[in-house]
Amino acid sequence: MKKHLKTKLKNNFMFDKILSVLNFKKEPLSEGSSLYQNEGKDMWLIVGLGNPGKDYEKHRHNVGFMVIDAIADDNPSFPAFRSKYKGSMTEGAIAGSKVILLKPETFMNLSGESVVKVSQFYKTPPEKIIVFHDELDLNPGEVRVKLGGGNAGHNGLKSIQQHLGTPDFWRVRIGIGRPQHKGQVSSYVLSNFDKEDQNWLSDLLEKLSRSISIIIRENPDAYAELFK
Repeated sequence: MKKHLKTKLKNNFMFDKILSVLNFKKEPLSEGSSLYQNEGKDMWLIVGLGNPGKDYEKHRHNVGFMVIDAIADDNPSFPAFRSKYKGSMTEGAIAGSKVILLKPETFMNLSGESVVKVSQFYKTPPEKIIVFHDELDLNPGEVRVKLGGGNAGHNGLKSIQQHLGTPDFWRVRIGIGRPQHKGQVSSYVLSNFDKEDQNWLSDLLEKLSRSISIIIRENPDAYAELFK
């Protein structure tokens, strides 16, 4: 009986040792593994659209980046941005929920490449993706929030829709107005805000940032009510 018990214990010890060695040698999980995907399935992904680099940072087309920077500055849980998944991103918490802030670094026309990589890794559904972007069809400083819809020729939205395979993500449309002549659109969006824009822009960025917890705690529709 004692001999049998010794043999059993020895076998169990060897089995545990083998498991330990196998665990030690186990390869790290890939980005597409189910464990990684399930880990962040309840995260919100908040995206700001713009073009990377100092030459673009004050452009009208970069107002989405400006919002993301304002949110990060106002919420101390977010560490410094880091380059990952073709974007500049940081991960923190707002209103008790995990949140990723993302600024795609692919330039505007390819924004979807970064957004889809992050959303796939964290398994974030489209209804938990919120995109801040400039909007020519709204007056300067006007804000509208909606789920889904068209892209109105906005190449950043078009790219995101193509890569996600759906238009059903949230958009926070920030009005920049239209130039007088249609042929001036490109130069207009790719130029700095005018001096007279600075007052409303500063106040708006603060309001968009300080109220962001409403999206997390309640829903984007409640956030939209603040700007009507």
